Amino acid sequence: MGKDGGFLTPKAIGNRIKAKGLQKLRWYCQSCEKQCRDENGFKCHIQSESHQRQLILVGENSGKYIANYSNEFHSGFFSTLRRSFGTKRVLANTVYCEYIKERDHIHMNATRWVALAGYVRWLGSQGLCEIEQTERGWYVTLIDKDPDTVRREMESERKEKMDLDDEQRRQKLIAEQIKRDKDRGIEPPEAVYTEFVREDENEKVQVTFNQTVVTEKKKTLQPSVLAVVSKKRTSSTDETPDEPEVKKSKSETTVETSVFKKPLPVSAKPKKSALEEVREMEEKMKEKKNRKDYWLHESIVVKIITMKVGEKYYKKKGIITKVENRYQAIIKMMDTNDKIRIDQAHVETVIPAIGKKVLLVNGAYRGQEAILEDIHQDAFSVDVTITKGAMNGIRLDNIPYEDVSKLAD
Repeated sequence: MGKDGGFLTPKAIGNRIKAKGLQKLRWYCQSCEKQCRDENGFKCHIQSESHQRQLILVGENSGKYIANYSNEFHSGFFSTLRRSFGTKRVLANTVYCEYIKERDHIHMNATRWVALAGYVRWLGSQGLCEIEQTERGWYVTLIDKDPDTVRREMESERKEKMDLDDEQRRQKLIAEQIKRDKDRGIEPPEAVYTEFVREDENEKVQVTFNQTVVTEKKKTLQPSVLAVVSKKRTSSTDETPDEPEVKKSKSETTVETSVFKKPLPVSAKPKKSALEEVREMEEKMKEKKNRKDYWLHESIVVKIITMKVGEKYYKKKGIITKVENRYQAIIKMMDTNDKIRIDQAHVETVIPAIGKKVLLVNGAYRGQEAILEDIHQDAFSVDVTITKGAMNGIRLDNIPYEDVSKLAD
C-alpha cells in the first residue's frame, strides 16, 4: 500500500490511537481547545494567527472566561463525584483521574484554582463536601443536599426527639409515683423464705391437690406416677375393701415415696404491682428501641485492640473526636496526640475508677451521662447513677461493660 494509502495505513491508525488517549497538559491550549502532540506542534500553534486572535478576545474580558472555565470544571468534577462515588469517602485525586478521562474536559490550569488542594478546600468552605487531609492526600465525602433526603432526615430527627421527650416524661412520672409511695410508707412486700422443719421424723406428710393441680399433673407426669397418685388419693379418702389390690412395681414404690414424702417448695414470690409491671414494660420497650449494633460516641475514651493501625497504638487509649458513618471514628491518642481513623470492631470501651464520669453508649439509656458507683468484676458489669436530664438520680445496676465507657475530662 502506498504512502498515501488512506484510512488503514499504520500512520493513520497510530494517529487515531494518539488522538483517542490523553496528551500532555503542557501542549494543550484551553482558549482554542486544541491539543498538540509535541513541543514543535504547540510552538507552531501559538504563533498562528487564529491563536493570536483568540488571545485578544480572552484578554479583553479575562475574568469572565476564567469564571466560565471554573464553573465548567466544578460542574464536571462534582458530577463525577456524585455519579461515580456517591457519599463514600474517597481520595480527591482518584475523582480527578476519573474526571480527566473525558478528552474534552476543562483543565485545572485554566480555572481560578492553582492546584487540586485549593479546589478541595473551596468545596469544604462551601459546605458541599466534608474534607480531610491525610498523609496520602485530601479525602472528600459528598454531603447529600437533595431536598427529599434532607426532608426525610429532618422528619426522622424530629420523630426521634418527640419519642425521647415522651419517654422522659413517662420515666419522670413513674419516678414521682414511686417517690410518693415511699413518702406514704408504702413499700412492696418482700419475699420471705423459711426452712422446712418437721417436729417428728416419723410423721407422715400428707399433700392434697385441687382439681386444677391434678389436671396439670396429668399433662406432665408419666402414667405410672399418675396411677400411684390416683391410688393414694383413693386409699386416703374412700376405702373399699372389695376392690382388688394392685401390686406395685419397684419403680412405682420409688415414685410414691418421692411424691408424698419429699416436701414441695413453697413459692413466696410476691406479686408485682401495676406500677412495677408498667415500668418493666417501659424498660423492655426502651431496650428494644435503643439497642443498636453501633455504639461509638464523641468525647468517650476507648482502647485500641488491634495491631493493624501500628504496634505503637496497640492497647493504648484515645478520645473519640468525631464519628463517621456510625461505625468509624477519628481518635486522638492520649499519649502522643496522634489522630487515627479506626473501625468500631477494633476498639473497646474503658471502665474508669469508681466516682468517675461515664457515658451509657448502648441499651435502654443510650446517650445518658452517669457516675460510676460500683464495679462487679465477676459479672463484668457496673452500677451507675444518671446525673443529667429528666432521669437525674436514677440508679442502674448490672450494666454490662460494653454498654459503658469513660468520659473524657
